[in-house]
Amino acid sequence: MGITYQRVLLKLSGEALMGELAYGIDPKVVQDIAQEVAAVVANGVQVAIVVGGGNIFRGVKGAAAGMDRATADYIGMIATVMNAMTLQDALEQIGVPTRVQTAIEMKEVAEPYIRRRAIRHLEKGRVVIFGAGSGNPFFTTDTTAALRAAEINAEVVFKATKVDGVYDSDPRKNPNARRFQTLTYGHVLTQDLRVMDGTAIALCKDNDIPIIVFDLSVSGNIRRAVMGEPIGTIVRGSCEIS
Repeated sequence: MGITYQRVLLKLSGEALMGELAYGIDPKVVQDIAQEVAAVVANGVQVAIVVGGGNIFRGVKGAAAGMDRATADYIGMIATVMNAMTLQDALEQIGVPTRVQTAIEMKEVAEPYIRRRAIRHLEKGRVVIFGAGSGNPFFTTDTTAALRAAEINAEVVFKATKVDGVYDSDPRKNPNARRFQTLTYGHVLTQDLRVMDGTAIALCKDNDIPIIVFDLSVSGNIRRAVMGEPIGTIVRGSCEIS
């Protein structure tokens, strides 16, 4: 099976970088992700990444409880830059050229986000990691992923999580939870399925960008997703719900 997608946006949660730790970054997990991304890049796929920051700083329901929402969101954006730089280092340690671009300027450690420059990096085979979210409070990194995917003309958003797709209820609490193979944007929104937040889903719908949700912990899943193998759940404009 050949490569299905040529330019992809990979969304990683901050929690995904924790592995089994209670806090912070598990170096083994980061190295494993870097190896998978490197394998994909070696096949000529252009890869952009948006990473969250929940492993370092949780939002208003966590460490920021009682804090001004905008202030908490800005702190969370800075946490995403820490994760982005960690991923950059892991990728460059194995020879993958990588650039971090941030929505909040911090030129001593990263480039400012410039759309045309990001696209040019991708065309040259560099991985581009977008840090600091969208640069605006009240927007999630899921929304950032959808926004950046639309801006760089990505063909798909890969939402890498700790579960193997989208379920009709929490599979950790309900052993009879049903996993969907295909969903429409409309069904996700009307059923309030927790794929990504509503703004992110609407952005992907408006720009006809499919979303593939899969389990990051399964070795090789990033490559399988790029090659179009049926893993996880795919959300797109028109399909039969299954």
